[in-house]
Amino acid sequence: MKKSSIMIGKFVRRVARLKGDGSALPGLVIEKIDRNFLRDCLKSLPKGVVVVSGTNGKTTTTKIIVELLQSQGLKVFTNRSGSNFVRGVIAAILENISPSGKFDFDIAVLELDEAHAVRFVKVVQPKYAVLLNVMRDQLDRFGEIDTTAKLLAQIAEKTTDKIVINREDKRLKKIKSAALVKYFGLSNKLLSEFPEDDAMFSEHHFRVSGKSPKADVVFADFKKDTAIYEIDGEKYEVNLKLDGVYNFYNAAGALLMVREILPKSNPSDLIKALGDVESAFGRGEIMNIHGEKVQLLLVKNPSGFQLSLKSFGKRNYKTMIAINDQYADGRDMSWLWNVDFRTLKNVDVVSGVRAFDMALRLKYDEVRFDKVEEDLTLATEKLMKLKGKKQIFCTYTAMLEIRKILNGRSLE
Repeated sequence: MKKSSIMIGKFVRRVARLKGDGSALPGLVIEKIDRNFLRDCLKSLPKGVVVVSGTNGKTTTTKIIVELLQSQGLKVFTNRSGSNFVRGVIAAILENISPSGKFDFDIAVLELDEAHAVRFVKVVQPKYAVLLNVMRDQLDRFGEIDTTAKLLAQIAEKTTDKIVINREDKRLKKIKSAALVKYFGLSNKLLSEFPEDDAMFSEHHFRVSGKSPKADVVFADFKKDTAIYEIDGEKYEVNLKLDGVYNFYNAAGALLMVREILPKSNPSDLIKALGDVESAFGRGEIMNIHGEKVQLLLVKNPSGFQLSLKSFGKRNYKTMIAINDQYADGRDMSWLWNVDFRTLKNVDVVSGVRAFDMALRLKYDEVRFDKVEEDLTLATEKLMKLKGKKQIFCTYTAMLEIRKILNGRSLE
């Protein structure tokens, strides 16, 4: 690793921040001038690299793994900026490496977009991987669902030690690897609560029959904010600060990964630490704006939106739905027609680039909505004028813009 690369990267990062440019720019520069930078930085980590990938839940699962490992005394590097591309990882390294090249961490836990994870593992072989699920998401980028499954299989091929896989995803169960494969899953009681992707496109929720592998961590049951996990046959109950039942499920995968990294860790200690983990950036995150609570709920595919509605749709909250179709959201918004919106009592504001598409979809499900306002600033202002707790279901770029708007209000 060249010290000159570090200095150039840090300079570009400083300039980019002053200009308000994206976090990936320093990574782009480093890729051009030092192609071994990423490999050289990460190969020094004593406990190696964990890659977290899949369609839904990457950010939250990564956050849980990081905080559980930290609770056990490890120094953990992660791409906290939310940039799950390779350049985003390089940019995060530049933020944490000293000018002399000291990178003082025990392990890296990295959230990676499926396609970029494949590129990453060709440069840096991960010691561990967590593969969460395969859903129909951003078909304009990845193609059909089986293409995404093949991308995740390539990650598994490059992983050297252990892989944690969602047992309930039939496409992931087919993945083979030289690394040791462990599974997390659901109790029989909860299987119907989390339909597979194919069930979203069928009149009947179904699961392919057949013998399932043993799951070392099982999400057994939940009630409101309390979840029950079965670890090595013993049940543990915990009150969670995480919002959304889908995040309770993500936590099962995170618990198993930490157990594989630290096999001597005490399950009770991990469960206690899990109870302190809060929702990730934009994933059920609650913002406090002048004493008013606003919850941001990221939605990006049918399954994720359906589970979000299941968790939050019935609440008596003032509600906004904001749908954009930028590259980071996916251009194809036809997936909205595979979501059942009838859980919602009422939508106060519909916004975003595809506001009228969303309004039409609500109309077909006979969900009443009050206002359609494409401009996110005006829409957010209209929502904030309403009395009561507020929630916003939003695609990725809409979430980023709304956070800026709300943060601006908090400074007023």
